[in-house]
Amino acid sequence: MPTARVKICGVTRLADAELAAELGAWAVGMVFYPASPRCCPISDAEAIGASLRRRVEVAGVFVNATLDEIAQVSERVGLTLVQMHGDEGPAFCAEVARRTGARTIKAASVQGLFTVRDLERFHTDFHLVDGFVPGLRGGTGEVFDWSLLARRRSKRPLIVGGGLNPERVAAAIATIHPYAVDVSSGVEAAPGIKDPQLVRAFFEAAETVAA
Repeated sequence: MPTARVKICGVTRLADAELAAELGAWAVGMVFYPASPRCCPISDAEAIGASLRRRVEVAGVFVNATLDEIAQVSERVGLTLVQMHGDEGPAFCAEVARRTGARTIKAASVQGLFTVRDLERFHTDFHLVDGFVPGLRGGTGEVFDWSLLARRRSKRPLIVGGGLNPERVAAAIATIHPYAVDVSSGVEAAPGIKDPQLVRAFFEAAETVAA
């Protein structure tokens, strides 16, 4: 059986993106949220998108961006996945899919079962869950209570993040059986700068568990 897919997020450098692709990443994510320490300049994102085209999914992460902003970035970078990590509603997410042609991900930081249940309103292509830290949108490095996902009713493919690193990812896959795992801060040398050894170790650990 194949292991869970891997999404390397918070990428700002072409070398990091190419390493992820070489190691077999399902998706490489770039953050387009100005308040994030991992916000990727559009010129760098264009270079990454051009390099990864047809090799892996190219994801863009947005927080309460306008539809026009998302569409413009999507076209310039060649996004195949649009991840919305703010207060976007179901209708907005549906319009993003229509406007960009990309598949969509609705993300939520889990504070309790109500967060997991609230995601059921979203008919995006994927749901993503990660840890909650007040004032942060993704890249928190915080693990949430995985047992809450056992009460999830949605059949949408699930991407799990939140404090994953080479030491935790195998347990996350074995416990949750997600469609994909998402990592950002857990394989970094600094915000937006990946540590090649940690990235390799993450893939090796993920591959030890059958999904």
